[in-house]
Amino acid sequence: MRQYEFWFVVGSQFLYGPEVLETVAARSAEMAETLSKKLPYKLVYKVTAKTNQEITDVVKEANYDDNCAGIITWCHTFSPSKMWINGLANLQKPYCHLATQYNREIPNEEIDMDFMNLNQAAHGDREHGFIAARLRMPRKVIAGYWQDEKVQTRLGDWMKAAVGVAVSRNMKVMRFGDNMREVAVTEGDKVEVQAKLGWQVNTWAVGDLVKEMNAVTEAEIDALMEVYTASYDVATDDVAAIRYQAKEEIAIRKMMDAEGCKAFSNTFQDLYGMEQLPGLASQHLMAQGYGYGGEGDWKVAAMTAILKAMGEGGNGASAFMEDYTYHLVEGQEYSLGAHMLEVCPSVAAGKPRIETHHLGIGMNEKDPARLVFEGKAGKAIVVSLIDMGGRLRLIVQDIEAVKPIMPMPNLPVARVMWKAMPDLTTGVECWITAGGAHHTVLSYDVSAEQMRDWARMMDIEFVHITKDTTPEKLEEELFVKDLAWKLK
Repeated sequence: MRQYEFWFVVGSQFLYGPEVLETVAARSAEMAETLSKKLPYKLVYKVTAKTNQEITDVVKEANYDDNCAGIITWCHTFSPSKMWINGLANLQKPYCHLATQYNREIPNEEIDMDFMNLNQAAHGDREHGFIAARLRMPRKVIAGYWQDEKVQTRLGDWMKAAVGVAVSRNMKVMRFGDNMREVAVTEGDKVEVQAKLGWQVNTWAVGDLVKEMNAVTEAEIDALMEVYTASYDVATDDVAAIRYQAKEEIAIRKMMDAEGCKAFSNTFQDLYGMEQLPGLASQHLMAQGYGYGGEGDWKVAAMTAILKAMGEGGNGASAFMEDYTYHLVEGQEYSLGAHMLEVCPSVAAGKPRIETHHLGIGMNEKDPARLVFEGKAGKAIVVSLIDMGGRLRLIVQDIEAVKPIMPMPNLPVARVMWKAMPDLTTGVECWITAGGAHHTVLSYDVSAEQMRDWARMMDIEFVHITKDTTPEKLEEELFVKDLAWKLK
């Protein structure tokens, strides 16, 4: 991960005199330094902007600085908002308006007109907020005292969403073959996606991967085997199958790194020259922050990488996932998520096991090695990006993952069991009504609010299924959104 940073741009004007401006600059620098110790990314105080030119210049600089992931604005004093128009109209980075003030309390004895002239955030932030609304600027507004934990948490969460935007705009996806034949939801307009989200999605032949696999050395495989045995419990005697997965992983990673790709997809229908569908290989690559999509699903591959980057430490507990089957006993309704082989171990409750089993789908010559584990319990979300034809829709559903209610000893795959919000059947009805895919990204680290922020920054539709959602309300919401987005 690049060491992203955010720029603190503070608004003021010359009306208050040089002493006030010096105080504003000193306080702004202090706030940025203090907040940097609390936030996941560095906050850099850039300027107390007093003119149209200063604002325009700092925006131009932010747009072309690859390390700058967004700007955070605040108006310590009154900053006439017409001076912000040119800059904001050209801003290409995520934008958060922090509505705060330097002092927590109104000082009963100290307050006088000098104090009032210096401490006008309540005045200035409203003027600043108007111009962003007038320009229809996509932005996040966070109000509260800057030293409060709640404010810092929300600001940090927004930063992570903005980093997701930076990752998205530089996303390259490597596809090995096409998507699974006759499947609709894994299709999509790659030109529109590149224009809207920045993703470069291209295809490489499986034969190219096989050629790279044949060049992998035994020494390279030995080194990765040591990593496997240190990270996972080996529960198979078929060492050859594990070594084959290591060869696949090394080759896939070499190809992705050479092209600057952070995500990949493949399909069990196209394994030309390969003995096994990559299972352990794909899982361990995801554990290192790469995105993956099964059956050629390039959209979920990219989204997996983006949510991982938005998570804790820049590689959070997020995984490629698929709803597989339901438990429909009244009062015990659960969804079981899994996949044939490829679920990231970042969501495991315990230490995953390397096992080999027959895979009765695809053209596998030998039994693929894979990681088998149960997912951890906790609040999470599942995310689906779909192409609605002319626009993209991001669907997020709140879930609560649970310890599986049964051991399922004969299910040789990684799996997560969860309660869907508002309940299983209503949630399924809402998901299907919205057009949600069978492939998702499941994340324990990224919140629905962060995904809403990301969608806002990317200017795409956002649908959120919560504990309060009903099919009727959702149908009305989708109808209104369909009209609104057609007018955009």
